Amino acid sequence: MNALAAEDPAPLYDRVAQRSAGCVIAGYSTSFGWASRFLEEPVRTHVRNLYALVRIADEVVDDPDPCLPDAERARLLDELEVETGRALRTGRSTNLVVHSFGLTARRFGIGPELIDPFFAAMRADLTISAHDAESLQTYVHGSAEVVGLMCLRVFVGGDEVTYQRLREPARCLGAAFQKVNFLRDLAEDRDRLGRSYVPGIDPAAITDAQRDLLLDAIDADLRRAAEAIPQLPPSSRRAVAAAHGLYLALSRRLRATPASEILRSRVRVPDHEKALVLARALIGVHP
Repeated sequence: MNALAAEDPAPLYDRVAQRSAGCVIAGYSTSFGWASRFLEEPVRTHVRNLYALVRIADEVVDDPDPCLPDAERARLLDELEVETGRALRTGRSTNLVVHSFGLTARRFGIGPELIDPFFAAMRADLTISAHDAESLQTYVHGSAEVVGLMCLRVFVGGDEVTYQRLREPARCLGAAFQKVNFLRDLAEDRDRLGRSYVPGIDPAAITDAQRDLLLDAIDADLRRAAEAIPQLPPSSRRAVAAAHGLYLALSRRLRATPASEILRSRVRVPDHEKALVLARALIGVHP
């Protein structure tokens, strides 16, 4: 029997914790929220459990409150990491989001090899204002690729052979998502957060040629990821196709937008185009 299909009725505390994770996703995520609706249960709940912790950690380091110094953010992040480790060991946490993450991580074998790089990447946001090529590769792995790999653990329901076969495409998809966000958020990262993620590019003076080089790398990752979508289980295939389609649409819009305009306004996919992407994913049409 598939591991995902053999769910036991959850205790009340577990159910409340998982509902709290769903509230976090509803409050913070847009594109992910749209795409996650295509996940079948219980995959949807488990993926929301993972993403809720990711969103909380991200909020700790990116909260715009000027009265929250980096030392305090670092302390909060350290406490969150320690509590996450405790939940992995004991299966319990008084933090509902951490508890829900622990439920999923313990069930699907998500351990320190994925969790530690994630927290290291979040911590880097408090210490690195401008990345070089090496630090960026490490950051993208920890902030995005490992999240895709955590989700893949859930998608394949504990099947190690399938996980290893699809590991590289999942890594590429996470990297593509993060790199798209780097490009569309150049101005906000510079002005609000004081960060520059792309080595060799002045966020205030990016050219169309530099934009296209970044998008060429993004599109290569998206192509690699697309090859694996038909190999995913039906319980996750449509949702991944939808997320992939939304970011492919973003990539195309960014390429059609002058670099100077990207610095002035955040490029978005209009709702009618999102609806078309989601409809195509629903009927199994992949880019």
